[in-house]
Amino acid sequence: MEIFANIRIAFGLLTRIPVGTLGVVRRSSVPINANQGGASPAGSIGRASAYFPIVGLVVGVIGGAVLWAAAALSLPPSIGAALAILALVLATGALHEDGLADSADGLGLKRPEARILEIMRDSRIGVFGVIAVVASLGFRWAALSAIAAISLGQAVTVLIAAAVVSRAAMPVIMAALPPARSDGLAHDAGRPGAGQVAAGIVIAAVIVILVLDLSFTVTAVAVAAIAVGGFAWFVNRRIGGQTGDTLGACQQIAEIAVLLTAAAWVSAPS
Repeated sequence: MEIFANIRIAFGLLTRIPVGTLGVVRRSSVPINANQGGASPAGSIGRASAYFPIVGLVVGVIGGAVLWAAAALSLPPSIGAALAILALVLATGALHEDGLADSADGLGLKRPEARILEIMRDSRIGVFGVIAVVASLGFRWAALSAIAAISLGQAVTVLIAAAVVSRAAMPVIMAALPPARSDGLAHDAGRPGAGQVAAGIVIAAVIVILVLDLSFTVTAVAVAAIAVGGFAWFVNRRIGGQTGDTLGACQQIAEIAVLLTAAAWVSAPS
């Protein structure tokens, strides 16, 4: 029962998919469904993070189904890719894009740590945030379009793998870096232990290996790990840890890395 409760917490935090009456803390740090009783499981998010890849699987399947349906309706790959990316955004309530935008606004210029954190907490979006979100949507759309133009089946499986791998990266960063604030979602969530991180990696590895070629999986994961690791190192130097916004940015970076690697992989001369 604890496993199912943690899975529900993961879905409640990372998606707009209905998960019942469990209260969860989203980007506003306000418990959802708290009026229906029970304490907010914010402190359980660290434990629930092991199941983030399962959330990625479901979100990826939603995007893949939309991509497949668009092809069945004879829509060109570019349109199908746009609709699939839109489905991902709607399924998650643009949670990760919001984190990417806030991170870009705060980290876009060299500022004192306190000012960076203040800007990241501001709900208003600035020019760096706009550029970051447009770039994220553009890279993902272009990569998925290129893959779908060559192989629809590969595009669907790569989209699923990208959604899984990118969410497996989040508990790794949660465990590796301390919260940058003494309050907020990252602080309240709690840091996952080695067991949760290992479980998340194993779950992601099993899913990705089942849907993709092993050699490509190793390459894509390595590229994503380098990209996310570099960003995490930069964030740690600037603000001394991670926040919910930077975790969202890590998810976006990892997803982009996997999709771009896949686009290069399928487009390379055989």
